[in-house]
Amino acid sequence: MRVKAMREKSKSDARRKKKVVKRSKNNKVAMRILEGPEQASLVTALAGRGATDLADVEPAVRRIVEDVRRNGDRALRRYATRWDGLRKDDPLRVPEDEMHRAWEQTAPELQQAIEHAAGNIRRYAEWQAPRGNRDGSNEWLREIEPGVSVGQMVRPLASVGCYIPGGRYPLPSTVLMTVIPAQVAGVQQIRVVSPRPAQATLAAAAFLGVREFYRIGGAQAIAALAYGTKEIPRVDKIVGPGNLYVTAAKKLVAFDCAIEFLAGPTEAVVISADGDPACIASDLVAQAEHDPDALCVFITTSPALAKEVQNEVQTRTRANPIASQSLSRRGAILLTASLEQAIEIANRIAPEHLTIPAALAPAVRHAGAVFLDEFTPQAAGDYVSGPNHVLPTAAMARVRGGLSVLDFVRVIGCQQVSRQGIRRIGPAGITLANAEGLKEHAEAFRVRCSNA
Repeated sequence: MRVKAMREKSKSDARRKKKVVKRSKNNKVAMRILEGPEQASLVTALAGRGATDLADVEPAVRRIVEDVRRNGDRALRRYATRWDGLRKDDPLRVPEDEMHRAWEQTAPELQQAIEHAAGNIRRYAEWQAPRGNRDGSNEWLREIEPGVSVGQMVRPLASVGCYIPGGRYPLPSTVLMTVIPAQVAGVQQIRVVSPRPAQATLAAAAFLGVREFYRIGGAQAIAALAYGTKEIPRVDKIVGPGNLYVTAAKKLVAFDCAIEFLAGPTEAVVISADGDPACIASDLVAQAEHDPDALCVFITTSPALAKEVQNEVQTRTRANPIASQSLSRRGAILLTASLEQAIEIANRIAPEHLTIPAALAPAVRHAGAVFLDEFTPQAAGDYVSGPNHVLPTAAMARVRGGLSVLDFVRVIGCQQVSRQGIRRIGPAGITLANAEGLKEHAEAFRVRCSNA
């Protein structure tokens, strides 16, 4: 009986999957409009979502990572030849003159776009850089009580690896978003990896003055950056988005090499009561075209606007199968009683991208990046406005924002105690050390107090 029930469930699931595929193919439903219990159930599920499930790929990724860790360049080259399009005699490292040729052969219009975007990204990163004193230095030392001064020193990481996806779309914009903040922070060794790098990707790297660019990708590239090989020195931190294999590899090496976070499929939430349906739909479709698993939600108080956006999305996805699949599977339009309820739902979802009327900005608690008013496309953040497009997904926006200069520096606490100061803090230090049973800690205070 149990086998029969499992067969029936399998047939039911198959019919359901076939129905979803058929619906997506015929483009009958672009985004569902939800209210009441169905909406509440969806919001609860989204609020409780976790990181992308990596269980299916982790065994294979673990084998790749360990192979590269043990066998270095030999394993790396084998994988790069198999999956990254590396030819037998190609060097892993892209020669600098090849990158410069890529820049020179790039159309002037694209060169100007790269320069424009890079200028805004760099200026924004410079504004983000930690500043202490009025003279612009990053360090400070202040007296916290007589004879006791405390402060901080800010130092850049020594080396970072920037992963640039090379799959469905070439992403020169991710070169700008990962390399520029590292440069502004003062990182001296920046290593870029990307499988089958497109001309535009190499051109962006050349424009930024990148000297180390390796034509490798996937879990093997993460392993090489984390542990080093003869051809690729290890780095202190790895940043940048990637597919499931890249994400799983970052998770596996995270205790040996720092990472920024584990990024999953793109997410977008848009809130509006009276916006332009074309603007709203264009943002939803734009983020949906990244990945069939993208999550896109529109929240509104207006049933009429909900229907207009649904129709506009349907029209805009007819020639975009990836966006159509994403929005039919994971897209939804939520009707709420008020904008306050809408922003509360958005905070529960904690999306990667959030578009809202500017008046709602003070109510935002959880979002990777915020876009104010309808003339601010989410694509502006993807490319040219300045803030970073490497953003937290899977509700990680509850605990951090996007990639920034702060990901490439260390804040080091420092202190200085004088004779007067040790007399003031010594007794408390001795008492606390004795309470913990650490006698030599107490003695470190006592010996100084007796000489002060």
